Amino acid sequence: MTKMRLSLVTVVAIVLIAASLLPVSAHAEKVLYVGGTQSLTGPFAEDSAAVLAAMEDYVKYVNETKMLAPWRKDKFPDDITLEVMWRDDELKPAKAMSIYEELKAKGMLVARISGSPIALALKDRLWEDGMGATSMATGSYYLSPPQSCFTYYPIYTDSLGAIADWFKKSWKEKRKPRVAYLTADNAMGRSIEIPEMKAYLEKIGYEFVGTQYVPLVCTSPPTTQLTWLKQNNVDLALGVMINPGSQPTVKEMVRLGMGPYQPYKMTFGVGAPGHAAVFAAAMGELGDGYVCAGSFRPMDDLSVPGIKFCSDLQDKYRTGKRVTHIMYEAGVLEAMIQVEALRLAMKKVPFEELTPRDVLEKGFFKIKKLDTGDISSTPLTYGEGDIEGVDEIRIDQVQKGKVVPVGLYPLRHIYTKK
Repeated sequence: MTKMRLSLVTVVAIVLIAASLLPVSAHAEKVLYVGGTQSLTGPFAEDSAAVLAAMEDYVKYVNETKMLAPWRKDKFPDDITLEVMWRDDELKPAKAMSIYEELKAKGMLVARISGSPIALALKDRLWEDGMGATSMATGSYYLSPPQSCFTYYPIYTDSLGAIADWFKKSWKEKRKPRVAYLTADNAMGRSIEIPEMKAYLEKIGYEFVGTQYVPLVCTSPPTTQLTWLKQNNVDLALGVMINPGSQPTVKEMVRLGMGPYQPYKMTFGVGAPGHAAVFAAAMGELGDGYVCAGSFRPMDDLSVPGIKFCSDLQDKYRTGKRVTHIMYEAGVLEAMIQVEALRLAMKKVPFEELTPRDVLEKGFFKIKKLDTGDISSTPLTYGEGDIEGVDEIRIDQVQKGKVVPVGLYPLRHIYTKK
């Protein structure tokens, strides 16, 4: 009996010693999820696919190196593994709601918004749940009441305000410039139609004319809308569109002789996601004069640390299947923000006790001057009631078929928080 007890003790000791010699990955793994709902079906499919690819690449980088970026000294905890968890919401609000509940039940502590319809469906639920989310949509609907969705490029109205500031700076005529909205006929495009936006335009010296809508994805040239602008002597048209709307619009502008370099002088400016880099690659010199505010630098600008990082990630993880869409940069930003929120929260709360509200209040709200290697127009800062991240807006114009930066303007915070 004594010998049996000794042998059992010996076996247990051997097992414990062997377990202690195993690598950390062989023990019960600590896993945190990033990602969330994606619109991989529908008009935002190309944007979402680029975002997802970048999030996957960034997570591989952090898991392998425990670094957060080549220019940062902070490290991610050695004993925690990140995984990307996502579902395709098809840009359908009801499906996005179902996905959110599923991922939350699986232990997701962060979320994401894939478009304005999803934002309008989810934002209040996220705030009630104390769930922080990164957002590909940037409507003014996030500012009242306080929300927990965080953007990395400006609210659409602030982007359009920046274009209006830029255009007005070079206005030489004695009369007031005439401005109108030429915007997508969906929740994103219509989100600019708030009293504060019109009031700001009038305050800085514009005469507001009216609004014309273009389908989110144009199936025919918007001749009627552009003719209306021409008949009403509009000098500056502002809106929010994706490229499947803006490209056909500008092609028809050129056919009608409208544009900064055309017989009828009119400038057309949009906020991101009407990305100038995507537009210029598709349109070339035909798109000269097109203006976009709030977007990202071209992917080939390797002099910028963050852009080089995006390139290096793809060199390592996407050999032969490179993503060229500008929203790859956005995906790296979203992953950086979600991972940073998790990292900061774990400095205050143990991994085993983390809740979404901890990550929101001790993570997202505590992100200050997050250095993105100049992927975003400025470092990112968030807080309760402060969801925009950047404080300056990059403006690009297509000139000779290339993206040319023409200004950096402060956010005017046009939307009044209520």
